[in-house]
Amino acid sequence: MTLRLRLSLWYGMLCALALSLVAVVGYSASVREQYLALDRLLVVSARIVENGIRTYGRSYALETDTLAPTKSGVVMVMRSYSPQGELMYVSASDPGLKAADPRGPLDHPAPPAYLKVLPFPFFRGEADIPKNSAFGIMPVENQRWRRYVIHVIKNGRTVGYVEAMSPLGRLDESSLNLARLLLQLVLFSVVAVVLIGWLLAGTALRPVRRLLDAARAISQSHDLTRRVQTGGNRDELGRLAMMFNDMLGSLQAAWASQQRFVGDASHELRAPLTVMRGNLELLRRHPHLPAHERADMLGEIERETSRMTRLVEDLLLLARSDAGGTLQKLPVSLRDVTLEGLRDAKRLSEDHHFELKAAPEDFAVQGDRDRLKQLLLILLDNAVKYSPAGSTVTVELLRAPEGMALSVRDQGSGIPPEALPHIFERFYRADPARQRDQGGAGLGLSIAEWIADQLGAALVVSETGPSGTTFRLTFPNGLMNETAALVYTTASH
Repeated sequence: MTLRLRLSLWYGMLCALALSLVAVVGYSASVREQYLALDRLLVVSARIVENGIRTYGRSYALETDTLAPTKSGVVMVMRSYSPQGELMYVSASDPGLKAADPRGPLDHPAPPAYLKVLPFPFFRGEADIPKNSAFGIMPVENQRWRRYVIHVIKNGRTVGYVEAMSPLGRLDESSLNLARLLLQLVLFSVVAVVLIGWLLAGTALRPVRRLLDAARAISQSHDLTRRVQTGGNRDELGRLAMMFNDMLGSLQAAWASQQRFVGDASHELRAPLTVMRGNLELLRRHPHLPAHERADMLGEIERETSRMTRLVEDLLLLARSDAGGTLQKLPVSLRDVTLEGLRDAKRLSEDHHFELKAAPEDFAVQGDRDRLKQLLLILLDNAVKYSPAGSTVTVELLRAPEGMALSVRDQGSGIPPEALPHIFERFYRADPARQRDQGGAGLGLSIAEWIADQLGAALVVSETGPSGTTFRLTFPNGLMNETAALVYTTASH
């Protein structure tokens, strides 16, 4: 069942409940009042006859021609009985009803006459009558007659009985007709509300339909450039459409980034594979090459294999970061990690000098020792690649206002201004040709930034220029007993 149909049915059910309640309450009040009005008319008419009999021994009201209906359409029949219950006088409007014992209603009063057409009245009540009177019901042919009997007593003895009667057939029929009319109106109104609700729900859900159409079109065409027309609405559905467009924009950017990533990764893997395949093909075709040429080819294959291994490991690490992987944080001595990183960096290049400046105190942080060392080596490796041979890379461990700092300074040429916003992007190179020759794939700083985020730190470029480039890794206050920051100065990235 669609949401539009469910909303339409809900509208119909709510309308049916409301209209049914209004119809039942209104019908009950109206019908009850009509029957009670008839009872009050019978009481007034009978009391007039009673007063005449009590005062004069007879009532001229019995001799009045009441054959014609009253203005309200009520036919009234008046009777008087002897003390023994014998019929004595009948009004001219009597259509020839048979005599009945007037003491029957007094002994067994009848319930309100409206209960036949109103079995569950919301407002139940009866006309006010004296104790020496009662109402009754007498069936005559195919309709009911309402009776009101008064026991006339004078000076403690029974003078007689007075009875006022009126047929209920017309009132019963009109009440049933009213019930049928109200039922038809309720049914018609519910059907109309369901149809109107169907139209209104279709209008209200039009943004949802556009969302569904857009999602279906994108699923079939894989075109993430499509957008949903919002129409400027600021309601919940309008905001949903705008959020859907924002989500499509994010997906489009992520898809484009993924495509670039796959293309760059394929390109980076293709280069070492091409070199390895070419050398292996030469070795296969020329098995009798001189030993030194074979050694050069095998060495080149080994270098490309190592380069491809590092690239695959970097790609796996970045894939782990995209999948939401986290690092285990343990207490780490920043001084020890720095010393180990410098020892390894010296093996990267024998043409550079490394200098450490550090306070005598130790700096402890919460982090992953291996990944922190990897981050440091990435930055030191960049310093070696982009600084001239014979220059000095200075590593300084110090306390900064926001925490602890470790600076590494070289004497490189700096990062070009146009490259500075992109240095943390994957596969980005400020100097592509030079870095590829040096074995880089442009993933180092992307990995370093992810490690910094995992360690709760921030890696930024704090300074760059002809005298070098400064990368700053800041650990927030409250990590372990002290706060640390790494400030790296390199010539370029």
